[in-house]
Amino acid sequence: MMTRPDILVVNPNSNAVVTAGFDAALAPLRFSDGPAIRCVTLEDGPYGVETQADVESVSLPLRRLVEREQGAGAFVIACYSDPGLHVCREGTKAPVFGICEAGLLTALARGDRFGVIAIGEGTMARHQRYVRQMGLYERFAGERPLKMSVAESAAGENTLARMIEVGRDLMRLDRCDVIVMGCAGMSRHRRPLEEALGVPVVDPVLAAVTMAIGAVQAAGA
Repeated sequence: MMTRPDILVVNPNSNAVVTAGFDAALAPLRFSDGPAIRCVTLEDGPYGVETQADVESVSLPLRRLVEREQGAGAFVIACYSDPGLHVCREGTKAPVFGICEAGLLTALARGDRFGVIAIGEGTMARHQRYVRQMGLYERFAGERPLKMSVAESAAGENTLARMIEVGRDLMRLDRCDVIVMGCAGMSRHRRPLEEALGVPVVDPVLAAVTMAIGAVQAAGA
């Protein structure tokens, strides 16, 4: 009997609430004859990946984790800054997906101009630099912050209300027609946010895992 390949989804911060949130949000992608989806927390990571220093600090620990998990069919780095993406790709023959890259590519297929909901103002320059590097600036409507930490966005009772407020500003003021959630900790809010805004909302974790499933399934075809 053949074992199912697994997809390892790694939260680079040490906040297990974030991991639990996107683990639950991935339930629709788990099916009986599909790849197993394992969500893990990088326990020695910062409590939230919010600064460039945080991004750099988790890159090599992520690489070491990838090297230890050589049996995985694919990896997903569940942080919107895509920390360690390229160094991890060097460490394995399995595909490695970053949620920012996957989320933005998915947004291009759902609308003409995408807007991003960020956790805080300090993350926005890094996100926008990535948009430019991907050559997507012409279709980038804008980015607006919740003014929360990663932990607050994942567990706060007022997160959804604030996301709706910011999403409406992106639509009204920046003229976007698709929203990307700019943090893995927002995963559990995708469906109610989409219902409130009436436009497609992309959960980048869901987008990356969907791509990973396609890659793993295609490899076994």
